[in-house]
Amino acid sequence: MNESNRAGSFPSEAAPLAGRTILQIIPGLDAGGAERTTVDVAEAVAAAGGRALVATEGGRLVGELQAKGGVWLPFPANTKNPAAMALNVLKLAKLCRREDVSLIHARSRAPAWVALGAARHLGLPFVTTYHGSYSGHGSVKVLYNSVMARGDVVIANSHYTADLIRTRHPDQAKDRVRVIHRGTDLSVFNPSAVTATRVEALRRSWGVSPHERIILLAARLTAWKGQRVLIEAAALLRDRGLKDIAVVLAGDAQGRTTYERELDALIAARGLDGIVRRVGHCSDMPAAFRAAAVVAVPSVEPEAFGRSAVEAQALGTPVVVTDIGAVPETVLAPPETEAFRRTGWRVPPHDPAALADALGELLSLGASARDALTLRARAHVETRFSLETMIADTLDVYRGLLRA
Repeated sequence: MNESNRAGSFPSEAAPLAGRTILQIIPGLDAGGAERTTVDVAEAVAAAGGRALVATEGGRLVGELQAKGGVWLPFPANTKNPAAMALNVLKLAKLCRREDVSLIHARSRAPAWVALGAARHLGLPFVTTYHGSYSGHGSVKVLYNSVMARGDVVIANSHYTADLIRTRHPDQAKDRVRVIHRGTDLSVFNPSAVTATRVEALRRSWGVSPHERIILLAARLTAWKGQRVLIEAAALLRDRGLKDIAVVLAGDAQGRTTYERELDALIAARGLDGIVRRVGHCSDMPAAFRAAAVVAVPSVEPEAFGRSAVEAQALGTPVVVTDIGAVPETVLAPPETEAFRRTGWRVPPHDPAALADALGELLSLGASARDALTLRARAHVETRFSLETMIADTLDVYRGLLRA
């Protein structure tokens, strides 16, 4: 892997995009896998000589988008009001004509319906990326979700997601599904790129003492991400005599104040004040993963991909993940592979005892075993989950549709 091969120097086969305008549409550009991918793809389109437009409400990543050559088009893409969405079809079609858009790529359901209407009206190629599992089994919800399977090409961010699409929307998806795993920027998520100063500053901001080992869960505060399971596992580790650990829950509450109170109450009830701490949003995730002794991904519902597990492995930090959804695609572990080839641990969902066992085993690894594990994990990510691979595959989708 050539770590210097950033979006500004993507390979020459991207050249056919020169002079073309690609529009991505997404509700907002705050932290998240879909949002980060939007910025990465926009940067690559711009580097290939195309115009990279993003129609969105806005968000904390807008500045980065613009710095990397993308163009922010303020657009009410977050609305789910049917009347407003119908008007948005006309607005988006007008915008596409004005900007001479060549292809539209939708990354969320409500704006995807708007984009589908505009694309069909103008005869433009239409791409969707199925970023999540999109729960819901009623006929209305299934119909609403089905828009993500109506692209001329439907990008699935994992094989697990691809199977979901084919099962839930066989009539829409047909043979148009293509798996493109979320890519990780290995020049950013690189141990040598994260300075000790950044790590130490983050530890201080979290109130973690120098001798404490961090167990990190980096995810928005929502019940299915498994914060409760990790808190219960932390209590078990404490009761087993494991000392000098700090369990850090890093992520936005996104307005879920009731859940915040529930977590705080559980922490207090288990006597974990001073051991488990909520630290809110973290803007320096490479330093966060580097600061951690182990990263936990204890989701109790299936993940559509599992970005935290990949990024942590890229930085050489051991991971323990729930063995459901797409996350097993990102972490090699028995029984699919021999124990000496593993890159992390998998545990059943809703099982604090199994999680505590895996965390304890990881924290007790000797230096040589830990070093070998981290080298395998980094090599695994380089081979299967690089940003360059994701970008090359995505631009290949664009080129194919534009040629057609």
